[in-house]
Amino acid sequence: MSGGVDSSVAASLLKSQGYSLIGATMCLGITDNEGRAACCGPEAVKDARKVCDLLDMPHYVLEYSKFLYEYVITDFISEYRAGRTPNPCVRCNRFLKFSELLRFARSLGYSAIATGHYARKGVFKGRTVLMRDPQNTKDQSYFLYSIPREVIDHVVFPVGTLTKDEVRSVALKAGLPVASKAESQEICFIPDNEYRSFLRRNGVEDHRGSFVDRNGNILGTHRGIFNYTIGQRKGLGIAAGSPLYVAEISAEDNRVVLGSKKDLLAAGCDAHQINLFVEKLPETCTAKVRYGQKDIPCSVTLQSEVIRVTFDEPVEAVTPGQSLVLYQDTVVLGGGIIRNVFRM
Repeated sequence: MSGGVDSSVAASLLKSQGYSLIGATMCLGITDNEGRAACCGPEAVKDARKVCDLLDMPHYVLEYSKFLYEYVITDFISEYRAGRTPNPCVRCNRFLKFSELLRFARSLGYSAIATGHYARKGVFKGRTVLMRDPQNTKDQSYFLYSIPREVIDHVVFPVGTLTKDEVRSVALKAGLPVASKAESQEICFIPDNEYRSFLRRNGVEDHRGSFVDRNGNILGTHRGIFNYTIGQRKGLGIAAGSPLYVAEISAEDNRVVLGSKKDLLAAGCDAHQINLFVEKLPETCTAKVRYGQKDIPCSVTLQSEVIRVTFDEPVEAVTPGQSLVLYQDTVVLGGGIIRNVFRM
């Protein structure tokens, strides 16, 4: 329970259905630049506790900062050092919420954890799988594909069939004190959304290098590869006759490759660190390489724990470090972390 409306409504709905519940808030120990609690601080804990008191359920505050650093922040820093753009929410879900938090719940005799995520579960070919609602603009299945297959039966999504407006309506009717609370859009451990400053504070240095074109011709000097991501146009500081975009980032030689819009197009990609909800992937399905994207029809092969996809049509700004998630209609087949991008 983050102290927000989604997890609070999830608790309220389950309570009304007669379940025995406890509330748990992960305290992640993150502070802003002025030393104030920026994530799951006193106000968030206070809001979560108010809801638990109202629903007559125990509330636990769990010191999970060590897990955040071990599983999420260290990876975040190393990925940017390597010229990739990570998605920390995916790892937080995989290692904190659906591993450590579930382990805690089961140690107390509880059978499952419930969250306020907008996702669903279902049965596909005899297996419990993660599912999405394509009509729900809040669908969060993209961030949840990494839930370990062996624990999906122990996860509950009470608000998964609701819209955000419907969730707020439920909160108001239930008299929850967080019904009108604003939604956070930032990475929890970077409250000011200044990830570059965060990286610098954590020892990532601005090693200047060369901007080059696709032929290796030097176009200028960059400020350090972690300052850039695939598809970026603004903030390059390069004057050219036509728009330039970040097409590739090479940590090995400290170069950032710039190109035209067409140089952003990819024919496919592969992904590692995979998690699958199905026994066997179909030969064709749809994919997403970033949240909020429309489905991309593609062909799929699985070899040596690596997913390789070929898109039916070229896809723009496929980014190493982000997630490739595969779908078959409403079923989330699984996914992985994008490792290599195959250019046109």
